[in-house]
Amino acid sequence: MSQPETSDSHEIQVRVRYAETDRMGLLHHANYAVYFEMGRTELLRAKGRSYRDVEDAGFFLVIVDLQCKFRQPARYDDLLTLRTTVAKVTHVKIVHEYRLFRDGVLLTEGRSTLACVDRDGKPQALPDLLR
Repeated sequence: MSQPETSDSHEIQVRVRYAETDRMGLLHHANYAVYFEMGRTELLRAKGRSYRDVEDAGFFLVIVDLQCKFRQPARYDDLLTLRTTVAKVTHVKIVHEYRLFRDGVLLTEGRSTLACVDRDGKPQALPDLLR
């Protein structure tokens, strides 16, 4: 069962669309990364910011690590709850953790590390708006 949100976490609901499934009617593994990105985007939006704000300020977040542990499959038309949590923030990186549920049952756990870079792709310190 999912836990209550904190200021460093946010939950969204996602319905599995037909185009996101494979021949068996299961959510294709590539779409979990897309869902995780949706979770990060909405977590930032819930804090009053957007990725556009961050990028317009000259800060770009790139994925340097992505992990996913599949416990049970999600299927076409499932209504899922994705909980995204900021697990760790360093000088230049943000680590997010993800938990994907269907009816309170944990289906998938994930983790990503994003590094902050400038327009030339060189590492730079995270701005205050991301801390």
